[in-house]
Amino acid sequence: MQYRHEDKNLSLTRFESMLKTNDILFFDSNEFENIIHHYLENGKVALSKRAIKLGLEQHPSSINLRLFQVEIFVIENKFAEANELLDDLHNLEPNNEEIFIQKANVLSKQDEHQKAIDTLLIAIDISNSPEDDADLYALVGMEYLFLDQFENAIKYFKKCLESDNSDYSALHNIVYCFDYLNQTSEAIEYLNKYLDTNPYCEIAWHQLGRQYFTLKEYAKANAAFEFAIISDDTFIGAYIEKGKVLEKLKQYDEAIENYKITLALDDPTSFALLRLGHCYAKTNQEELAIQSFKKCIDEDPLLDKGWIAIIKFYMKRLNYQKALYYVNKAVAIDSDNVIYWKLYATINKRLNFLEEAERGFKRALELGNYELDTWLQRSDILISLGEYDASIFNLLQATEFYPENAEVEYRLAGLYFTMHQYEEGRFHLKNATYLNIDYNFIIAELFPQLANKPLIKAIISEAKKTSK
Repeated sequence: MQYRHEDKNLSLTRFESMLKTNDILFFDSNEFENIIHHYLENGKVALSKRAIKLGLEQHPSSINLRLFQVEIFVIENKFAEANELLDDLHNLEPNNEEIFIQKANVLSKQDEHQKAIDTLLIAIDISNSPEDDADLYALVGMEYLFLDQFENAIKYFKKCLESDNSDYSALHNIVYCFDYLNQTSEAIEYLNKYLDTNPYCEIAWHQLGRQYFTLKEYAKANAAFEFAIISDDTFIGAYIEKGKVLEKLKQYDEAIENYKITLALDDPTSFALLRLGHCYAKTNQEELAIQSFKKCIDEDPLLDKGWIAIIKFYMKRLNYQKALYYVNKAVAIDSDNVIYWKLYATINKRLNFLEEAERGFKRALELGNYELDTWLQRSDILISLGEYDASIFNLLQATEFYPENAEVEYRLAGLYFTMHQYEEGRFHLKNATYLNIDYNFIIAELFPQLANKPLIKAIISEAKKTSK
């Protein structure tokens, strides 16, 4: 293997030297294939085209080099040219499975997935290599995925694993299909069967743990992730998932240890730091919690869960000044995040910064957060600010989403009475008491100056009698 690698590097060096000097050097067809494959893998299409052209000049009868030409046509969406060349090659070598694979690739790129499948099945029929069969079964499985035919996809990915039990991408695809079909029990059954013959496959144990986690069978999930770690003690994903399970089991100290292992194995991930912060908070290790949350947002400033965690941490401890500091930073980074603006509004309201709080709720509404609570809180702040017209307009907008809501109607009634618009006030108060008499306290709470007005007392009193 070492020899081949060095040989390939030597071929590349010679080829690139030839391009610089315009000298013509000879390469055998295998060397050209390796050179072209290298360029295609690295996205260097122009160089691969040069190599194909020079290769065909030196080896005009090479089928494999012309198949690379097909790949270039496909990359450039020249499907007619690709099909024409493939037909020529098929006439020369009617039993070359690679020609059928490329035909299927062209069909797939044109969204002719069923025809691609039929073509790949021909390639499987003429194939003489079990290893090639595994790749072909996987290609058929992918085509069925494009068609959303998940049962058929599972069938062929299973065939792929039967031919090559170390093809972990096929294993992932099988589990993906089971997940999509909500067939958790079937996934568990398959993975256990696979593990009977591949007991040290960390990927299978990891996937099995995820399935048990979905079913909230945390003890079984924990055991599966433990086996994944035994199979590969550097498997970061298994430590992360084990930490999540331990959190569900309220074993926070053990969860912390697993998350810390991931930090030791590789560069810290924002997810691990976030979970560490939550675990430290649960175990009252507040300084360590803050350190973890800060590292999380340093690691990934765009991860909203990190900002939300540190903001809510300070809010829970009634440290609204610190919460405000972090929510301002969060909003500066992402001014279109609705959750940030709701938190911004809530924190400013707690600090009695009413103009800022109103701005926060208004921005949340502009971003599409049409929860009833957002409309009501903004309305109440506008009332406190004496912005009665703005509050009415806000509530009338709310009625478009909540047309028969007592909390909205009581507020509208109070506002119209405050503005001496008695007809509108009477209409909305009667509507409010009809919808829910129990919410009549809103008038006294938000509009204490109206609570003893005879007209309002009479409407509420009449509604109470009627509701009995």
